[in-house]
Order: sequence, then structure tokens, then C-alpha cells
Amino acid sequence: MKKITFKDFDGYKYVDGGVCAARGFRAGGVYANIKRSPLSDGNDSPIGEGKNDLGMIQSDVLCSAAAVYTQNKVKGAPITVTRDNLEKTGGRAKAVIVNSGNANTGNADGIEKARKMCILAAKYLGCDPQEVIVASTGVIGVPLPIEPIEKAMPMLAMSLCVSNNDAAAEAIMTTDTFPKQNAVEFEIGGKKCRLGGMGKGSGMIHPNMATTLNFITTDCAVSPQILQTALDDVVKVTYNCLSVDGDQSTNDMVSLMASGLAENEEICSADGEDYRIFRQALYIVMTNLVRMLAKDGEGATKLLECTVTGAADDDSAVVIAKSVICSSLVKAAMFGEDANCGRILCAVGYADAEFDIYDVDVFLSSAAGRLKVCEKGSQLAFSEDIAAKILAEDEIYIDISVGEGGGKATAYGCDLTYDYVKINGDYRT
Repeated sequence: MKKITFKDFDGYKYVDGGVCAARGFRAGGVYANIKRSPLSDGNDSPIGEGKNDLGMIQSDVLCSAAAVYTQNKVKGAPITVTRDNLEKTGGRAKAVIVNSGNANTGNADGIEKARKMCILAAKYLGCDPQEVIVASTGVIGVPLPIEPIEKAMPMLAMSLCVSNNDAAAEAIMTTDTFPKQNAVEFEIGGKKCRLGGMGKGSGMIHPNMATTLNFITTDCAVSPQILQTALDDVVKVTYNCLSVDGDQSTNDMVSLMASGLAENEEICSADGEDYRIFRQALYIVMTNLVRMLAKDGEGATKLLECTVTGAADDDSAVVIAKSVICSSLVKAAMFGEDANCGRILCAVGYADAEFDIYDVDVFLSSAAGRLKVCEKGSQLAFSEDIAAKILAEDEIYIDISVGEGGGKATAYGCDLTYDYVKINGDYRT
């Protein structure tokens, strides 16, 4: 299984549990046989005897809740229903229900079925359907079969427990090769708090939110308004800086629920130390999920991180970093382990940002070392042997300085391989 080395952050400790790490949350997942390919032979497996495709997260209490959604004009029905639910409850939720195998997008009865999923979850959890966040991922344009979900609900409800986060993380996977989870422990006002999450995504991942499905929970007490503020803020420098293939999904969502069971004084302002500590915890978990998503891009063999410094401002740095990460030529060069600085300079050059190309320096690095390949806008002579060792690693860092400004940003992506075409050539089958 692909692994990511988590970076250390002072005052924060990594813990196990994913979405169940925080107090008051349970999770579960089952196989409901939701995926019915239009090209399948009709053979179905019994409920519970396949790869999980229906998951749930439940809170013991009504939570503050926030979410960010795809900017694609074509949106999955669950996006519409979740947005409506959170608006009607004033940013409160008690559960998440999510399926993989079918996106419930582009279907005339999509809204009806997304609402039905909320009703089914509420029936077994004893809450209001409007207190349920609903999400779907998978094939677009195929009607979602609601009957398998209804039949699987008793087993799903029984699977909910504080140690079943792995089953929920598996339930949201499509072409992912491994589940993605992360959680941290930190302290606010003398109270120990935890924040954890899970994510999915391998393809159809491109900036401007939110890319993929991601569910985050915390026991920290935060008001719905400040929860939304923090999520909006951190999305800009994490999920909006992630690209795998240039295709933006119709079902992208990041949701965040806060139970308040850590019993810290509720954070009701974006000013002050408590908010800073909470936002940093959110940033750590979301950054690690983003890095796992990038490394598990469809067919990918390498995680790519591009950090730009010296830009006029952070927004300019984001534009330049994303330009490099999104370049098909750069991605292909990294797959071929070719230190082709010209491709990086080309991507920097067409970025819609102001800088002097004669101030641009480029470094390539990995666990095998660090190498300067460009100085003042010109490629340097360098050892191809050293470059080959650096690019042979599975986590590659592209560091670019574009001047003396204070702007800095990091974008995340992966290489472009033959397997990407293979995976997407027969996605429906």
C-alpha cells in the first residue's frame, strides 16, 4: 500500500481513528451492491459479501456543520440536498450517509433518491432527515438503485461503532487503491481536542473545490459560522491546490462536523489563539488527506509537491504552483524520471501571475537529495546521475523561487502514466 510520511507540527500529535478519533462519533460501512454497470452481466453478490460501498458517520449529539462543494455547473443531486439541509438547520447535522459506485448525477429522479437516503438514515438513527449530510460518488448518468441501499440499512446501522472508521473509509473508495485517513490531537483552553477525517479520490480531481469526497469530524466546540469560515479558508490552500488530471468532478464535497464534546469554550470568532489552534489542526489533517489523494491519483507512481516562494502575494504563488502541477508535460517528465527543467519553466511562464522570469530558480528534491536545475531563468548544467536518483523516489518536491516577495504556496499532484488511460478507458465496466 502507498504510504505518506506525515510532517511534524509542534503542539499536535497524530492519533488513530480517522472520523472516529473525536469524541461522540461512530462510523460503519457495508456492501450493498450499489454499482450496477450498464454493461454488467447482472450477477449480484449478497448484501455484506463484497467491497463496502455504503458508509455512515453518526454523532451522539447534534453538531455544528459546514461544507464546501464543487464549482462544476453540473452538480450531483446529493450536493443540492446537502446544501438545502444545512441551510434549513442553520448549519447543524447529526450524520453522514454516503455511497460509492454511483454518483447520482444527471438523473431525473436524483433529488428524490438523495432525499430518500436521508430519510432512511434518519429512520435508523432517530434524527430528522434534514440533519443528514448525503453524498455519492461513482458513475455519472446511471440511475441510482435505492432498493439495495434500503435493504442494507439495518446492517449498516448495526455496523456503527467507534472502531469502525476503516469500514467507512473503504465504503467511499472507487478507483482508490487505499483508504485515506488522518487525525490529530491538540489542546484548547486546557481541554484535549481531536480532529480527524477520511477522503476518497483518484481521478476527476482538479482545483476549485473541492475535489473528491472528504468527511471531517472534531469534538472541539465551534459555532457553525466559524466552522464554515475555517473550512473555506483552509480549502483554498489544500483542496483547491490539488490536481490529478484536470477534470473537475460533479460530486466534490468536504463536510466538517463539530460535536463540542471536548467541552472547550465555544469558538465564535476567527480572532484569537483558540481559532488559530483549531484552524491549524484542520490544516494539518486536510493537507495530509490532500497529499494521500495526490499520491493515489489514477495510475500514479509519484506524489508531486510544488512550492513557490518569493511571489508578490500568496494568490500569485498559488497560480504559479498550480500551473506547474497541472502541466501534462511536467507530469509526464516526472513519470519518466526526466529532469527536464524546460517543461517546468514553460509551465511557470504561462501562469497568470506577475514576476520576472530572470528571478526564477528551480530545485528538484526527494529523500535521495536536492538539486538546483535552474538559476535566474536559465537551466543549469547538473549531474544526470544525481537527478535520476532524486526522481526515482515516489515523493518529488519541486521548489521554485520567483523573486523577493512574501507570497508562498504549495500545490499537490502526481505523475501521468500509461495506467491512467487504461483505468479510464473502461471505467463503466
